[in-house]
Amino acid sequence: MSKTSTRPRGDRLLTVAEVAERLGTSERFPRRLIEERRITFVRLGRKVRIPESVLDEFIAAGLVQPITTRSGRAA
Repeated sequence: MSKTSTRPRGDRLLTVAEVAERLGTSERFPRRLIEERRITFVRLGRKVRIPESVLDEFIAAGLVQPITTRSGRAA
């Protein structure tokens, strides 16, 4: 029986350490995201990996645009 993958072909699977380094945090933060099911992850036996595209989406979802005043200058 074959399952279809929801992960884009060629998408890198990142370790918790790689995710933490990319976010500039300790490993505890991505582990908490996984534990609280706030980010999609892949379980390979006892190992946990996060698809690179999922991390990019997580970062983009937290992006906050600057507020501009009427004169066009940032507040």
